[in-house]
Amino acid sequence: MDQSIKLRQTVDTLFGPGVSKFLPKNFEIKKSKKTGRIRSVFDKEKLLLTSRSDGGLAITVHCAKLFLKSKKFQENCLQIDKESKEFVENGKSVFCGHVTSCGKNIKIGSDVPVLYKNQVIGVGKSVLSSKMIMSQNRGVAVKIR
Repeated sequence: MDQSIKLRQTVDTLFGPGVSKFLPKNFEIKKSKKTGRIRSVFDKEKLLLTSRSDGGLAITVHCAKLFLKSKKFQENCLQIDKESKEFVENGKSVFCGHVTSCGKNIKIGSDVPVLYKNQVIGVGKSVLSSKMIMSQNRGVAVKIR
C-alpha cells in the first residue's frame, strides 16, 4: 500500500473522517531504514507528525493548526482559560480546573491540541477522557509535549 494513502487513513481514523484533506499536498514522508515504516512527516522542512510505537501519530502544533480547519478535528481539542495559557506555552501540563470546554473524542492517551481563543498553543497527551476532564476540578488533564 502507498505510504501516503496509509498515512491519510490513519489520520482519518485517529482524528475523524475527512481530516486528512487538510494535510499539505506535497508532504514528505521519512521512513525507517530498517523496517520501512513511516517515521516522520514534513511540510517544507517543518515537522508535521511522527509515528508512535503504539501505532498512533504524535502531531505537532504546526500540524494541529492545519487540521483545526476541520470541524471533526475540533472534537479532539481542549479549550483553556487565560490563567493557564502562559504555563501551557511554556510546556507545563493542563489541569482540569482550567479547562473551559472539551471535545467529545478525547480519550485516555490520545493526542490533544490545547486551544486558547481558538488558537493552538500546545499539543499533549491526554491523561483523562473528555467526560472525566469536565467532571473534575482537580488533577492533570493533558501532559504537554
